[in-house]
Amino acid sequence: MRQHYDVAAVRKAFPATEHVVYLDSGFQTPLSRPVKEAYERFLWESFENAGPKQIWLNRLEETRAKVADFLGVEPHEIAFTKNTSESMNIAANALPLRAGDKVLMIHGDHPNNAYAFLNLRKKGVEIVFIPMTDVVDAESFRPHIDERTRAISMSHVTFHAGHRFDVASVGELCAQHSLYFVVDAMQGIGVVPIDAKAIKATFIGSGTHKGLLVPQGLGLLYWDATRTELEPAYLAAASLAEPPLDFIARPDNVALPATAGRFELGNFNLPAIQALGAAIDFINQIGIEKIQQHCFDLGDYLIDRLDRLDIGLVGPRERQHRAPHIYVIALPAADWLDYFTQNGIRISPERDGIRVSLGMFNTIEDIDRLIEAIRARNAPSTRARTAVLSKLG
Repeated sequence: MRQHYDVAAVRKAFPATEHVVYLDSGFQTPLSRPVKEAYERFLWESFENAGPKQIWLNRLEETRAKVADFLGVEPHEIAFTKNTSESMNIAANALPLRAGDKVLMIHGDHPNNAYAFLNLRKKGVEIVFIPMTDVVDAESFRPHIDERTRAISMSHVTFHAGHRFDVASVGELCAQHSLYFVVDAMQGIGVVPIDAKAIKATFIGSGTHKGLLVPQGLGLLYWDATRTELEPAYLAAASLAEPPLDFIARPDNVALPATAGRFELGNFNLPAIQALGAAIDFINQIGIEKIQQHCFDLGDYLIDRLDRLDIGLVGPRERQHRAPHIYVIALPAADWLDYFTQNGIRISPERDGIRVSLGMFNTIEDIDRLIEAIRARNAPSTRARTAVLSKLG
């Protein structure tokens, strides 16, 4: 397997990998040293002098700029949220949808994207789900578009089978029909390069605890700043173009800024935002294209070893349609989850099997440990199982 970067050096930044075969980054990534150090810096500053608030706010804006560069957009188009669900709800409620309007989604996509829009049915908005197939692109949605269609919302990468949908072609379709386009990037961001302008997204929502390496409690929202008709469903002083300096609300001061700050409520998750800045620096030092290629190569290796065992893969196999880092093995989770845990292998149960989700720190040896564990359990005799398991330590 080609060496795209010094994986051994990267692995040292994730101490958890010394104790467990960690194949669960699609759930959350282990804490890395750069992220831990960013949190510790925040805590030390808070402990020593009650916090240099303006310095923290300056770092927030530095992180906003890093996120913007990561997505190929401008800093004023980035808002900080709590998680993907909040981002998707902000987006859904910002769209000027009325009774009779229609939104297209994919059946079986992440429920927290779907529920953000299903909640709009109380306003009379119709939500139509198209079938999920291994390939979803513009042609998947085109037959369902009519004069009532106003928006499409979808994931870039699916959590349950590793589909990587053609969001660029769907974004072009939306542009052709003047539709709003909302993208859930949670499972791809940090591993799959994302160019928000190229995919013509209106909104992109994500959390940070998977590919972006920061623990739960922080989310992102990209907003196409040319869509000034899109306004938040709620309002706070922090959302205003001119927050009242005397903290007195006035009915004539409700103008929104020409920035994604219109979707923020203030009192940011400052330690997590500071950690996100460190995480993006770390990812950029390695190179996201290299991380993607590394995961693709590991995925190819995994697929080949599963084929040798005659064990199926749920979801697409071809690189052009699969995520580089998410693979679901056709083994019943109820029968296999505890077994893997007992053998020091961290994975997640999914709808149709066991999900293996890779990170920048994974190696061929991690895949071999997984495959050996499967072979051991499937071995025809106790003696053969013991021999294989002894290799796992």
